[in-house]
Amino acid sequence: MKLLRRPLRAATLVLALAALAACSKAPEPAAANISDIDITEHVKTALLQAESLKGQDVTVVTLNGDVRLTGALATQAQIDEALRIARAAEGAHTIHDELTLRK
Repeated sequence: MKLLRRPLRAATLVLALAALAACSKAPEPAAANISDIDITEHVKTALLQAESLKGQDVTVVTLNGDVRLTGALATQAQIDEALRIARAAEGAHTIHDELTLRK
């Protein structure tokens, strides 16, 4: 009887560990499924809706989730706002700031 308990305990332990390992697998983030086109549209839409950026021309290009902002803005506050908006965009991994102050 004792001889049967050890293998049974070992098998139970192995099954329990396997179950825990399966449960601990992290799901893929939803952002990984967002296309560059969608990210660009999210950023552009948010920039157009920002009251402080009305009438400003900011170019948005996205490649593999990396967002590049280019353009000339009137104030540093506008640059900061554009960067904040881009960072908040769903799916954006990295923001490349190529925004300058208009002369």
